[in-house]
Amino acid sequence: MIDIPRIAAGLVLSTVIGAVAYHRQSLDRSGWLGAIITGTLTFGFGGWTWGCVLIVFFVTSSALSHFRQAQKQQIAGEKFEKGGRRDLWQALANGGAGAALAVVYGLTGEPVMLLAAYVGVMATVTADTWATEIGVLSPHPPRLITSGRIVPPGTSGGVTLYGLGASAGGALLIGAAALTLVAAERRVWLPLLLLAALVGGVAGSLFDSLLGATVQAMYLSPTGETEKRASREGCVFPLVRGWRWMNNDMVNFLSSLAGGAVAAGVYAWTSG
Repeated sequence: MIDIPRIAAGLVLSTVIGAVAYHRQSLDRSGWLGAIITGTLTFGFGGWTWGCVLIVFFVTSSALSHFRQAQKQQIAGEKFEKGGRRDLWQALANGGAGAALAVVYGLTGEPVMLLAAYVGVMATVTADTWATEIGVLSPHPPRLITSGRIVPPGTSGGVTLYGLGASAGGALLIGAAALTLVAAERRVWLPLLLLAALVGGVAGSLFDSLLGATVQAMYLSPTGETEKRASREGCVFPLVRGWRWMNNDMVNFLSSLAGGAVAAGVYAWTSG
């Protein structure tokens, strides 16, 4: 069912939150637009539980992106395609799948299985962001998920114990938030959402690492392998591995779909 007042409330709230994030340099202008699009659809069609889960992801991820930012930039800044300010495509990569699920959820009678899938999507993007922001600070070098070979910090497909722990923590936070919000809004206790979030979020985050190690587009810069297509001066880097269209935003989007599918499967299997 289309709830016009709720959609309007979602538009206002997402605009305000996006404005704060823009002024705190967590979003650029296009990222602000992405936050408005995903926030309006998620709040408007999913409801307050869905919207607040999105806020939990956004606030915690933005805070972590600023945590020891200079140190992270020094360690692996040249390897990442984009900086700390999220743009439109990053906003859609992280929130687009959830927004689409919210629209279907609102128009099809609010089936709980779509809620489980949404929790898995948001657990994945949270887990992946936390793993990246904290894992790069690990005192031990990452190992490539496909071979176990030691690789430099920030290498796509590299994993650390710090990153894995952060991934599980982020997924659990989303599950706990969804569980609490559903109980407060609907007076329904759905403890299996916590398990679905944990399994889906960690699985989706690991799938992200797998894609990063195998098919994500990587280029060769003077300082080594990087996600960036070109230097700040416009010098185009040669592709050394992966598919040219498989950039980090596409990896994040596909991983969120995988995490959502796993979470829905876990919920269906455990709920009998």
